[in-house]
Amino acid sequence: MIKVVIERRCRPGTENEMERLLVELRTKAIPQRGYVSGETLKSVDDPSLWLVLSSWLDVNLWNAWQESAERQEIASKMEPLLITPEKVSVFSFIWDASWWS
Repeated sequence: MIKVVIERRCRPGTENEMERLLVELRTKAIPQRGYVSGETLKSVDDPSLWLVLSSWLDVNLWNAWQESAERQEIASKMEPLLITPEKVSVFSFIWDASWWS
């Protein structure tokens, strides 16, 4: 399993539209093969900062969603709202069998 962290910074005054697009994106991600769960977070201290955390079965399934026309269409609607390009980071879990012995 992997975790995907996406950081977005939106322009002031576009927060409502950003939220609407993030909800649309999540709604379309949920039925995708490999999607496990997700959270959408807005900074308490900085209303322009949004984080999306999602879990996927593996990086290939995440990549398929990331490159899909469906996701790209919504991302293109978000792009004009952003101060900087979205930052995507993919993390894997550390597994060491010795922890369990």
